[in-house]
Formats: sequence, C-alpha cells, structure tokens
Amino acid sequence: MHPVIVVGIVAAAASAFCWITSLITRENSWVDRLWSIVPVVYVWIFAAWTGLADPRLVVMSVLATLWGARLTFNFARKGGYTGTEDYRWAILRARMSRGWFEVFNLFFIVLYQNAILVLITLPAWTAYEYRATPFGLLDGLAAAFFLALLLGETVADQQQWDFHQRKAAGTAEGRFLTSGLWRFSRHPNYFFEQAQWWVFFLFGAIAAGSLLQWTVLGAVLLTLLFVGSTIFTESITRSKYPEYADYQVVTSSIVPLPPRRARAARAAT
Repeated sequence: MHPVIVVGIVAAAASAFCWITSLITRENSWVDRLWSIVPVVYVWIFAAWTGLADPRLVVMSVLATLWGARLTFNFARKGGYTGTEDYRWAILRARMSRGWFEVFNLFFIVLYQNAILVLITLPAWTAYEYRATPFGLLDGLAAAFFLALLLGETVADQQQWDFHQRKAAGTAEGRFLTSGLWRFSRHPNYFFEQAQWWVFFLFGAIAAGSLLQWTVLGAVLLTLLFVGSTIFTESITRSKYPEYADYQVVTSSIVPLPPRRARAARAAT
C-alpha cells in the first residue's frame, strides 16, 4: 500500500472523529485539538515507509514533531484540551442558523481544515518520490531556517502568554499586547507558523530539484486560511477595544516590520 493511501485513511478517520464529536458535544474545537498532532503522524508515515532510511524524511519528521510538540504544549496550557472552545465558533453560531452552521461545520471546520492538514505535509510525499536525491547543504539550510522560525513562534507565544498572565493579575500595560515581537507585527505567531510550512515545502522542492511542485498548495491554502482568520479575529478585537484601530494603523498585520509613524500611517490610509 502506498503511504499516501495510509495518510488518506488516517485523515478520513480524523475527519469522522471531529465531525461526530462536534455533533455529540455541541462544540467545534475538535479539529483544533488535532491540529498539532495529525500532521506529525502523516509525515512519519512517509518516513516509516522508507524504513527510516531516508535522511531527508527523517529530518522532516523530526522538525514536524518539534513543531507539533511546541504547539500542543501552548494549546494545552491555554486549556484547549479541557473543553475550552475557540470563542470565534460561538460567535459564528450566533450569527448563523443552526442548519447553516452545521453545513459550515462539516464542510469548512471539519473537511476543509483537515484537508489542509494533509496538504501541508505532502512535501513529504515529494521527498518520498525523489528519495534517491541525496540530503545536502540546501536541506541543512532549510532545517536551520525552520528551527529559527520555530524559535520565533515560541518567543511570540510566550510573550502573549506572559501578557495574559499579567492581565489576569491586573498588572498589564494596556488591554492587548503591543510590545516585544508584537510591536513589529500584530500577529507574529501567525507569521512564524505559516513560514514554517513554506520552508517545509522547500524540502520536497529540493528533493525534486524544482520549485514547481503542486504540493505548494498546502502552504498557499494555509496562508489564505490565516488571512481569513486574521480579518475575522481583528473585527472582534476592534469591537471590544476601539483603540485597537490605532494599533492597526502603526503595526504590520502579519510580516514583522518596523512600526510606522502614526501621523504618516493615518495620512496613507
């Protein structure tokens, strides 16, 4: 059996689990709970099909595992595995009829997002198909870049965690985080998250000897998902904190950039 078929079977089981549990529990964060787990499984499936004999696939699997471990830890400490649902789903449920939301749940939350979790890992399929290509300097540079981005996301999430701890204790400055990496991007964690999977795509491209690989679709769709999520999340934040609009004027949305001067930024907009 080809490893991509095994990945498809696991993904189908994961999707069925997320859909059935969402119907039973009436909450919709089940894909979120598998988000940092199933991609790791998918990459290791490709590595296992070589008998763990392909250095590139082993490195990709280890990097995916590090990504998954960090994200799982961050999700767990925020209560993600204790029944806490993403607040955005409740807002969407309130805006949609029950019937339309169940359609949205099946096709977007469950099927589309699980499809993305498969697609972002399919550069491992390319690496599997071109496993005769030796592991080289470009692979090493890609691995180092991935680790640097992983470190950046770790720092961003830790800064956010520390801020919310101070906010809960009543010692935070301001109502939302604007310092550290968050001074240069309104969502530095999103930037590092997406960038890691763009680098992951490069492993497959290196193995194939060309950037023209259809598996870039995973990174593209992930980026589009984050764009939509950012727009929706920020609309909620602005409704809670009117001063967030000023932060938007001077701070880059995703890509970390030097803060803009408020007067010039307002004139430009």
